[in-house]
Amino acid sequence: MTDPPILEVEGLAAGYGAAPIVSDISLRVGRGEIVSILGPNGAGKSTLLKALVGVIRALQGTVRLDGETVTNLSADTLARLGLGYVPQVNDIFDALSVAENLEMGGYLLGKREFAARRAEVLAMLPGLQPMLGRNAGKLSGGERKLLAVGRVLMPRPKILILDEPTANLSPQLAAILLRDQVRQLAADGTAVLLVEQKALAALEISDRAYILVAGRTRIEGPASELLARRDIGELFLGRAAVVG
Repeated sequence: MTDPPILEVEGLAAGYGAAPIVSDISLRVGRGEIVSILGPNGAGKSTLLKALVGVIRALQGTVRLDGETVTNLSADTLARLGLGYVPQVNDIFDALSVAENLEMGGYLLGKREFAARRAEVLAMLPGLQPMLGRNAGKLSGGERKLLAVGRVLMPRPKILILDEPTANLSPQLAAILLRDQVRQLAADGTAVLLVEQKALAALEISDRAYILVAGRTRIEGPASELLARRDIGELFLGRAAVVG
């Protein structure tokens, strides 16, 4: 990758106390690139994301966003700098309508800029248009995730970080989200960092991947090469995770 990465992490350690759960993590995500973080349950994937997005503090290491050091900045500051984060749960405002959720996502935008950006997001995610007047708390799992992505896209993030976006979705909806929507976001120039249990599906849409085991990176490389390795499922991900 010749261009400077949008997200660059060097030697990161993080956890919930003095002892780190993840250690010596280094990764990079370029503009328009999809990068997956994979691994078995308990590998530290969500802990890593929480340190990157400002939910917990990094104990060691450096995080750079578009060349600027942002280690241990608050989640709100990171959002203003262009980091968009869709957590696995609590990803939308249930009491608000779909349209109001998009307004919350674009609260930093001026009135004209907001209108233009909302139109862009609705064009990228056309499934949102017929739902604008609906209460977000009554959406299905797939509709909810679509809204969560749309809300986070409103301020034009440089990178979109997704934590288990297909959790609780049917196989069909999971495939649509990953193969259609996430791929399109990358094609439009957004960097995407993805933590996903459906390892095979994630590798199929990714440019590169990192496999974490017991809090450390054990394997990294082009997704196409990892897909070709028959030992990945048995040694690191679990056969069910790969084919699920």
